[in-house]
Amino acid sequence: MADKTLNKTELVAKVASESGQSQAAVSGVLDSLFSVLADSVKNDVKVTIPGWLAVERTSRAARTGRNPQTGAEIAIPAGHSVKVSAGSKLKAAVK
Repeated sequence: MADKTLNKTELVAKVASESGQSQAAVSGVLDSLFSVLADSVKNDVKVTIPGWLAVERTSRAARTGRNPQTGAEIAIPAGHSVKVSAGSKLKAAVK
């Protein structure tokens, strides 16, 4: 499998060329989008873009784990994680 990635700089350039906007404007919008997503997840607010994606904060219960080097049991505290779900339009684009 070839390593095909699109980094932020390449994404900004591609969106700017398709939308006719400047790269600075597109970069500012993306930075704002990421900031709003992070703030929403931090405050336990689910963000949904219908058909494309949903981002939400999830909770993980405390559990017991093992140190892989020593085999000793360790207590892993409860915590939070982020769940990103693909919407129907994004899933259809893969087919």
